[in-house]
Order: sequence, then structure tokens, then C-alpha cells
Amino acid sequence: MLYDLLRPLLFQLDPETAHELALQGLSAWQAWLQRLPATATRHDPLLASDLFGLHFPNPLGLAAGFDKNGALPHVWAALGFGFAELGTVTALAQAGNPRPRLFRLPAEQALINRLGFNNHGAAAVAAALAPRLADGRPPVPLGINLGKSKLTPLADATADYVASLRALAPLADFIVVNVSSPNTPGLRELQSEAELAPLLAALQAENALLARDGGAPRPLLVKLAPDLADDALPGLVALARAHGIAGLVATNTTIDRGVLPAGHALAGEAGGLSGAPLRVRATAVTRRLYQLAGRALPIVGVGGIASGADAYARIRAGAALLQTYTGFVYGGPGFAPRVVGELRALLARDGFANVADAVGIDA
Repeated sequence: MLYDLLRPLLFQLDPETAHELALQGLSAWQAWLQRLPATATRHDPLLASDLFGLHFPNPLGLAAGFDKNGALPHVWAALGFGFAELGTVTALAQAGNPRPRLFRLPAEQALINRLGFNNHGAAAVAAALAPRLADGRPPVPLGINLGKSKLTPLADATADYVASLRALAPLADFIVVNVSSPNTPGLRELQSEAELAPLLAALQAENALLARDGGAPRPLLVKLAPDLADDALPGLVALARAHGIAGLVATNTTIDRGVLPAGHALAGEAGGLSGAPLRVRATAVTRRLYQLAGRALPIVGVGGIASGADAYARIRAGAALLQTYTGFVYGGPGFAPRVVGELRALLARDGFANVADAVGIDA
């Protein structure tokens, strides 16, 4: 209710300024939030699942892009999320693209961003995150999303990703390899099988060193673009399975403006479109990936999830886990408990004993 009152004021501000204020507010309250019972961790056999060696108390996670530098690892469980993905983090610190670079589309419940992986760099993020986790990890899994530094030539992308993995994997429960953002020039070329195969091989080789050093390899997931042609998906699924990838994140933001009303005032803004207009395509990609891989490659469904009904439809299409960013921006701090509660009611209505039983039944 408080957020409903404050949102009109926040939405008078530039979107990125409002985002920075939200981060500052959550940071100031992080210690207090840690003392609250984390709603995401209350045992509910209907909502909990175990995937790639991790326990998820509910399937709704925070998507990458909100907590880019891992400043708030203890906040997300207290706000009702079942997991969180920090980042995107790059090997080199970078300021991102010039402002303005984030735009609201309230009528469409959407955002356009061309932030450009603004972050402090892998070494600095690791140095700041380690002490935040030293006294205890949050009660939900934490992933870290890795991207390519803008200044790194595409030919050197593998070394760039490996450096980030080396710095951050010890702090993460899982790692997401982001090769699908539209806001780093050339990045999406890494989704081709010829480019992706050596990248995944190198990352898994580095990942294996964690076990040699007394740790454990981290589950690696790959985040794909919604704008991939359908005929590219079988090869990518086969490649992921060949390299021991733990799962797929479907999908990143879209550059397609055909999903907006004709003549939309912001259609000409460059960047990735997220939120409700992405829902249909993201669901279609999820369904196709599930048809190709079944449960061998768990899918994290993201794009346009703003309600329990959206979440339920994505699960039935094949998503084992879910993520949100834009829905959280519009919905505020009460968003995750509301969506999870609505999802629970739908699962119970249809007689499911566990959320996993509903995965892919419409695919």
C-alpha cells in the first residue's frame, strides 16, 4: 500500500534515478530486513523444488539487472523471492551507455533499457560481496550473471568471461552466462554455435578447477535472446547438453518493436524491451525449448511475468523456475508474495501436489 502511494512520485523521476533511490533505500534497510522472517523460505511443499543441486523454496526469482553489483544479497528473500540473480557483471568495470538509457512505458507495463552492463567490474564486485556473505549466506540461492566487457574484442570474449567466473564463482550458487543482451555491440554473435561452443568449454574447464581447489563446480546456465530464430534453438539445446550446462534462461529483452502499438512514441528508442509486450514470445521460446530438451535442461522463464496467472502459464509451458524485473518495478515490494500466493492458489485449484508436476504440461 505504501508503494502504491509512493509510486506516482517515484515515476515523476527519471527511471534510473528512481532505481538508484530504490537501491539506496533497500540498502539502508538491509540489516533490518535480515531480521525479518523471510517469506520465501517458509516451507511449502507445493512451491518448493530442487534443481541442479539447489533448493528453491519458491519458483519466483529476481532477474539480473536490478542488483547489478550484488549490493543487496540479503534483501531478496525477505521480499519474498525464492532466489535472486545478481549482475550483470563484466570483467572490466564500465560506466555503461550515455544517459538517458532507461525508459518507462506505463500503458504497456514495459521498460526499454540500453544500460550497457554498467557495473563495478568482477574483482570489485567480488571484493564487496564477499564480506556481505561472510557472516552467513541468504536462505535462497544466489546466482551471478556474467557478461562481456564492452572494450574486450569479440575474439577475446572467452578470456573475459573466464576471468569473471574465476573471481565470482566462489561467491555464487549458480552462474548465468549472458550472451544475449542487445546493448553490448556484437554480444549476440556469441549465441552462434561456432562461438558458443569454445566459450562454454572454457568456462566449464575453469569451473572444474573449483572442485580441484576444494570447492564445487557451479551450475552454469545460458541466457538466450527472444529474437533467435526458432530453427536456431535445436542446435543450442544440443550444444548446452554436450557441455554439461545445467539450464537455460529464456529470455532476455527483445529488440522487436512490432510487439508495441503502432506509432508508439518510444518505439524508436534503442535498447531491449522488457515487460508485458515480451510475454507471448518469451512463452513461445520456453515452450519450444521444453519440447526440445524436456526436463534434461531446466528452463528459467523470464519476460512479462506480472501475475500468478502469468507465472502459472509459463510453468505449464515448460519453465521450472521464473524470474521478474519489470513486473517488480511496477509492482513494488509486495510483488513477489502476491504473485507466489496467486500461483499457489492456481496449483492447488488444479490438484497439483508440487509445482514441478505442472512443468511443461501444456508443451
